[in-house]
Amino acid sequence: MRAWRPILAVTALSAVLAGLAGCGDDSDTGDTAAAASGPWSFTDGSGQVVKADKAPTRIIAHAGEAAALLSFGIKPVGVYSDEPVKTDPNLKNLDLTGIEILGEEWGKIDVEKAAALRPDLIVGDWWPAEKAHSGMEEGVDEKSKKLAELAPVVGVSQGKSIVALAEGYEDLAESLGADVDSPQIAANKKRFEEAVAKFKEATAGKTGLTVAAMSPADDKVYVANPEYAPELLDLQSWGLKVINPASPDPGFPYWENLSWENADKYQPDLILWDGRSFTPTANAEWGKKQPTWFKIKAAKAGAAVSWPAFWLHTYGDFANELDKLTEAVKAADPNVGN
Repeated sequence: MRAWRPILAVTALSAVLAGLAGCGDDSDTGDTAAAASGPWSFTDGSGQVVKADKAPTRIIAHAGEAAALLSFGIKPVGVYSDEPVKTDPNLKNLDLTGIEILGEEWGKIDVEKAAALRPDLIVGDWWPAEKAHSGMEEGVDEKSKKLAELAPVVGVSQGKSIVALAEGYEDLAESLGADVDSPQIAANKKRFEEAVAKFKEATAGKTGLTVAAMSPADDKVYVANPEYAPELLDLQSWGLKVINPASPDPGFPYWENLSWENADKYQPDLILWDGRSFTPTANAEWGKKQPTWFKIKAAKAGAAVSWPAFWLHTYGDFANELDKLTEAVKAADPNVGN
């Protein structure tokens, strides 16, 4: 279930130092990089060291992790996603020709089709709160969990920073034989550094501005806990005052769950709106659907901007999203929540 709580609520269970610029046209999705020779090993996000006699070449990967590998020329044989690949922010602009799509809904993976691909490695993020890899968490179909029986599973931890996550996938790609020193990679790192500098300048100019990362759903309003959202921790470290909710769900600490009657428990100046495609409507529509949404002054003022929730894996994507957030911070009124 992890950070994908809103999928369950809405459907009832129904960052790679590489670029992937906004249109995805700066990524290298060519031939898979030559496999590294000799014994192979990689330290998983769980702390376990996974070893093999040689570098794996037949890789099945979760969506964001696949995008990260593709940007280094590592082409998976199969991909599973939490939503349709046409809308998945990691995949929608990539050429997936020749890659078997094994699932397009959270918790549902076609393991029989995956087995036919004869994988020698499964790549999925490690989620510390759940102690599980992407696609193998509590709540997914039991059949889907059998994916882990097909090959060793590795992934970088969804920990304290998207920067660290991106660096981890660079390390994995390099271990698999990728050239991680290309000019395009360097260019995207530079673009990201420039985006961070602009973001810091914007937050320094709005010292009183407070924001809350929120995801409204039919049943509740969910307030994100930055402790389990590495992109929000990055934003905090760069000067943005993201509210830490007082009472995260003890069993699922990604969120504090508020009833619609208590939607206004927090009064930020700016709402970071969960931007994943399954969030079905926008700020104005939620106000019509749930009038108490407008008890949040920022919602009533239309002070809301998309938040890249739980999907970033590359510097290029993070740079794009930071540029949008920078403009929103510059335009925001730090007195809205007063």
